[in-house]
Amino acid sequence: MGDQPPDIVEVTSIIYYTGYIISLVALSLAVIVFVYFKDLRCLRNTIHANLFITYILSALMWMTILTLQLSSNSSSTSCVIFVTLLHYFTLTNFFWMLVEGLYLYMLVVETFSGDNLRFNMYAAIGWGGPAVCVVLWAIAKGIAISGQDRAATLEIECSWMRESVVDWIFQGPVCVVLIINLVFLIRIMWVLITKLRSANTAESRQYRKASKALLVLIPLLGITYLVVLAAPAEGVVSDIFAIARALLLSTQGFSVSLFYCFLNSEVRLALRHRLERWRDERNIRLGQIRQRSRRPLTYNKRESCASSATTTTLLGPPAVSHGGNTARGSNGTLHLYSSGVPRAISPLMQNLEENSV
Repeated sequence: MGDQPPDIVEVTSIIYYTGYIISLVALSLAVIVFVYFKDLRCLRNTIHANLFITYILSALMWMTILTLQLSSNSSSTSCVIFVTLLHYFTLTNFFWMLVEGLYLYMLVVETFSGDNLRFNMYAAIGWGGPAVCVVLWAIAKGIAISGQDRAATLEIECSWMRESVVDWIFQGPVCVVLIINLVFLIRIMWVLITKLRSANTAESRQYRKASKALLVLIPLLGITYLVVLAAPAEGVVSDIFAIARALLLSTQGFSVSLFYCFLNSEVRLALRHRLERWRDERNIRLGQIRQRSRRPLTYNKRESCASSATTTTLLGPPAVSHGGNTARGSNGTLHLYSSGVPRAISPLMQNLEENSV
């Protein structure tokens, strides 16, 4: 007899686990980039960073609960805590998607300036809204479980993980967020297509830009969940759909970090400037070491009172660095200039083109 096919639940669990690990690595690097580079600190990137953090927390909580279930070492108290936290971080993930959609809608449709949009309002929506929903859900869940039969509560399975009617307290806001973001997406795409048609560009290029913008906005606004919401009942099609859903949902954090961090032109410019600055500093240090090694060992020679610019003079033909931080004068002297990445919140049309790759 041949080997039995693996259970679809086991296969999807492995896909979720692998996808979440990939997303965690990418999201963590993206958050570090946004926090480390001061030139990237603006309202738009701050909202992106908060969304990335919610992806990280929800993925970590999902993996923790799965690990505890497999090890069978979880107590009833830890189960209640972890399940509550999982629902909270999952809700914060959706609410920060709502914040992303609201921010883009305000910039594109309402054409508000980024300076008039305050982060405190977005933080109250992204972190405060889910807290209210989860507290109400926890109270209703506790009352519902306490009214159940004692025999059911003595089972090893965590009773707080069972589906019940009170779960709509946090499932309802998720559906509302997805519907609102779908409306935001339609309005944003309508404005984008209208502006592309008014521009003097080829029709094929217009469709290409619109399709790229749509592809970028779908994971950011959580529309992927609407795509995989209704699953077939049973059969091979149901298994294929479950695998596809696991792939899309577990790697959604990776997709968002890829489009809105690593492929963003502003982020790449900041990384390029940092790399060029590091190379310039290294070349200056190496040049000083070579200059000291070539200096003759005479003790009666008076120390030079030259300026700091001449002490960093390097041997060789005049040259100008690519980063714009150093330039060599006609006498071979290396001068240092301070430069930085321009910091500004660009309009959404430019932002979509930057993130559309």
